[in-house]
Amino acid sequence: MSCIAYRGGYKYQLKQHYSLPQSAILPDRPVDTAFIALDASGVLLIRAGYAWDGPSGPTIDTKNFMRGSLVHDALYQLMREGHLDLVAHRDPADRLLQTLCIEDGMSRIRAWWVYEAVKRFGKPSASPAQNHPMEWAPRPC
Repeated sequence: MSCIAYRGGYKYQLKQHYSLPQSAILPDRPVDTAFIALDASGVLLIRAGYAWDGPSGPTIDTKNFMRGSLVHDALYQLMREGHLDLVAHRDPADRLLQTLCIEDGMSRIRAWWVYEAVKRFGKPSASPAQNHPMEWAPRPC
């Protein structure tokens, strides 16, 4: 029997590279993973094929939330994987989410609620213990 290995928990997949010229997230050293690169000056590159779950929580996946959720999820993944320090980089990542949502047309009030939600409830998503587990199919593998 031939098995596949996969990770669940994703809804969207990036079809073209996305670059944010200045993220204000400055790592101690450049980071370059299979799907995410962040240089020492804060330039963030998310490569085509990156999968993320979109806006989380009790919210609606609107167009003015998608870019922010992409960048925020990528930065939280770098924290989960130990490439970025959770304490130093979490609030700047949360603020960047708020800023991107406003830039993309979200009302300032909704963007403030988004920031407050990730500030209050987002820490487990940035924690290394929260990495999506590997799954195998079909059963038994």
